[in-house]
Amino acid sequence: MPEQELIAARKEKLARLRARGINPYPYSFSRTHTAAELRQAFGHLNPATHTGQGVAVAGRIMALRRMGRATFADLHDRSGKIQIFLTPQTLGPEAYAFWVEHLDLGDLVGVRGEVFTTRTGELSVAAQELVLLAKALRPLPEKWHGLRDVETRYRERALDFLANPQSREILIKRALILRTIRNYLDERGFIEVETPILQPIPGGASARPFVTHHNELDRDLYLRIAPELYLKRLLVGGLERVYEIGRNFRNEGISSEHNPEFTALEAYEAYTDYQGMMELAEGLIEACVLAVAGAPHLEYQGRMINFSRPWRRVPLLELVAEASGCDVEKPLPELLVELDRKGIPVPEHLRRGPKGKVIEHLLETCAEKDLWDPTFVLDYPLDISPLAKRKRDRPDLTERFELYIAGREVANAFSELNDPEEQRERFLAQERLRAQGDEEAQRIDEDFLRDLELGMPPAGGIGIGIDRLTMILTNSPSIREVLAFPLLR
Repeated sequence: MPEQELIAARKEKLARLRARGINPYPYSFSRTHTAAELRQAFGHLNPATHTGQGVAVAGRIMALRRMGRATFADLHDRSGKIQIFLTPQTLGPEAYAFWVEHLDLGDLVGVRGEVFTTRTGELSVAAQELVLLAKALRPLPEKWHGLRDVETRYRERALDFLANPQSREILIKRALILRTIRNYLDERGFIEVETPILQPIPGGASARPFVTHHNELDRDLYLRIAPELYLKRLLVGGLERVYEIGRNFRNEGISSEHNPEFTALEAYEAYTDYQGMMELAEGLIEACVLAVAGAPHLEYQGRMINFSRPWRRVPLLELVAEASGCDVEKPLPELLVELDRKGIPVPEHLRRGPKGKVIEHLLETCAEKDLWDPTFVLDYPLDISPLAKRKRDRPDLTERFELYIAGREVANAFSELNDPEEQRERFLAQERLRAQGDEEAQRIDEDFLRDLELGMPPAGGIGIGIDRLTMILTNSPSIREVLAFPLLR
């Protein structure tokens, strides 16, 4: 039967329910057990056992089977499935006939009755009372037809979560990861804070922002691309260990690894540096892996990842030189000649410099796919790291690392620049790049510089992409799998 005819038939049942004085969408239902709690309490029973124990359960009907003068229903709740047994003897002949006629797959019901086991040992509830909690007007797809289609699953997420337990499980694991991160940081004296999402200047990262307008103030504001500059101002204010887990927004492309709205952790600790952030990252992510997998290793897309510490550390220039076969210490014009000779393409907009962007491009195109087990890539060029301290023995580099797992960047961290005069010069260099057409170059933030002049302690800071980390820990090939409602084209 076509879907519209099925919907029309369900609406007719809805009208008959209301005509009988039944509210098809009541306010509440008091249940005593979930399906899992029933199995825990009564799962030991022998076949054909009647307990005399009354319970109340609630959930969605996902299967209906009529067998002579009895009907079996599979009732699903957040914890699993329990079988419901409906007969004229327990419900009463009139009520039984009415509900058998008016119930549909997908309806939400509450059931009160006795716990028993069937002759085959199936734990069940013999319904003595049935309460309709929500009439489903739209039928579920027959045998979940169509929900294997990725686009359909992402565009109809409520249906996806309803039909596919594995989709729900990903969100449950995501919540576990977030809870583990908070517990880990809280136990180490970090304070969770909230900083503005609407910002007068989008700072803390190199990205294109979304622009909005505040009517009362008659000024443009930006959805934050990162909370970094505000969190550093809290270090100035004496909060020595702070973190924030929240949404960032970047007006960029959509792909299997990118969503314009994403969740990140940023954490800052006074009196440490990027070495301290490596230790923090190892411990925190290992705790998440243990919480999800129960061991310091797991499988991602058919290949094992070993999270046992210590993790590999490799300088960026050394890694890129090995992967590209080029002398990346050469000046940019000479490096471009060598790359052209080797047939390694460099986009035209990067050929103008700065050189650090070419190095970064080589990392992305030549090396990152081979960084499978957790790897800290160290010491990025100064010209692409405007918020990081110079490397102590190489002033043209910075004390910055990116963490790669399963061939993708998961974290970015610095020894944080706290010299206000040098920070101003770095911002001015970014403004010059912006004037040359780089839309992602950072802007000068006078409020941040003013606060930095009060004195910020030496510090390490790290940002971790929660969505990408969750992808890896839940064996999800696309970022859309780990977002409840991804943005689609």
